[in-house]
Amino acid sequence: MIGIIACGAYVPRLRLQRQAVADAHAWFAPGLRGLARGERAMAGWDEDAVTLAVEAARDCLTGLDRARVGRLVLASTSHPYLDRQNAGIAKEALNLPDAVATLDVGGSQRAGTSALIDALQAARGGAGEVLCVAAEKRRAQPASELELVGGDAAAALLVGEADEVGAEFLGAHSVSIDFVDHFRAEGSEFDYGWEARWVRDEGYAKIAPAAIKAALAKVGVAPADVDAFLMGAPMRGVNEAVAKAAGIPAGVVREPLAQVLGEAGTAQPLILLAQALETAKAGEILVVVGFGQGCDVLVLRARASAAGAMRGLGVSGWLARRKPEPNYIKYLCFNGHLDIERGMRAEFDQKAALTALYRSRKAVMALVGGRCTKTGTVQFPKSPISVNQNDRAIGTQEDYPLADRLARILTHTADSLTFSPDPPCYYGAIEFEEGGRMTVEFGDVDADDVVVGAPVRMMFRIKAVDDNRGFTKYFWKAVPDYLPAAAAAMAAQ
Repeated sequence: MIGIIACGAYVPRLRLQRQAVADAHAWFAPGLRGLARGERAMAGWDEDAVTLAVEAARDCLTGLDRARVGRLVLASTSHPYLDRQNAGIAKEALNLPDAVATLDVGGSQRAGTSALIDALQAARGGAGEVLCVAAEKRRAQPASELELVGGDAAAALLVGEADEVGAEFLGAHSVSIDFVDHFRAEGSEFDYGWEARWVRDEGYAKIAPAAIKAALAKVGVAPADVDAFLMGAPMRGVNEAVAKAAGIPAGVVREPLAQVLGEAGTAQPLILLAQALETAKAGEILVVVGFGQGCDVLVLRARASAAGAMRGLGVSGWLARRKPEPNYIKYLCFNGHLDIERGMRAEFDQKAALTALYRSRKAVMALVGGRCTKTGTVQFPKSPISVNQNDRAIGTQEDYPLADRLARILTHTADSLTFSPDPPCYYGAIEFEEGGRMTVEFGDVDADDVVVGAPVRMMFRIKAVDDNRGFTKYFWKAVPDYLPAAAAAMAAQ
């Protein structure tokens, strides 16, 4: 049976309050007040489409043997690199085998659904299990509608052939039409958008319903039998209008998370699918729609193990892990719209030694340490000589991944002198529960979170950016253990 084996997601902790954005632009664009309700997911300065993708993939692969992944596809219109494979960076961070095939997909807002269709069809053709990830951190021009309605997030789906899947793939249908609702040319910073009414009436209303009807007819499903309609159109009422035009009951149109997350571009349909699988009942028909220069439609049937496909926090868990952010200036700085004075301490060259990065890629990108096979001593980084004080064994260490292991804070410092885009810079020493110590930066923390003995987990983040050469350096940061808090928040809902 071909379908979705596991699913996951990631939503950054910060949630920009839309009212703060509208208030800041009231003098210039008072019409934005109509979009001021709710909040949107806001990535930190040390997050981009790759780091978001890695966290969604980790969420998806919780408890699974990563050696089963034969191919990784990363869809986005905000890939940080044009010529350094972004999926390849994610592969390294996930510590997948070198034999894994990787592919970047972009160029359209339906890149996420197109990548998912391709992954499912590849699995049907015997290509093995494919990890399909979509992630987005788009730059929006200040005072634009996208700045308010957009959101930063990612979703990941492991697809393939298995005796039991969370959702069975029934079929798909795609149409390609150069209908330009917005575009971003090579070298441009921001999207150029066309009139919303034109996009709604000539784009969504005419292209999507026909594609949906064709997909349902292809798999032999009546529109009235659809149980969940998943389309992430950011304009109010469009999802309902498209469903109605396709003959799908209004009551099955799922909320696109507009008020709590925002519209995450290529990732949005996959996020909605991952959330739907959290509560889907066996036999339910799910229709997923991606729109952009045409339309993709996927039809799936939930199986009895649908809820089991979510092995990590899932969409609901990450949404529960939130911190309201009322500071619009911080959002501008994090997204490169405001070049603030950094001071002399920021004036040093961040050039990366690419030779050293390649040789140490398992340690730097995947946080792989060493474990002495003789004494059991764990250390980071791995070295030829064990750090065990009583037995300096030589050549006895094996790879020991640390990224998914819980740790506790041993020491900590809040440094307001060194430059940080989000001061102060918190760093200190941590010790993993199974052994092994290292010095790290702390992320997603407030002063009360950094306490000796506090549990932390590792997240893949941006370490620094070489502005002179346009190279991003990635590493791992320790963040407060989010699992207990997220579980409590979900239970309280």
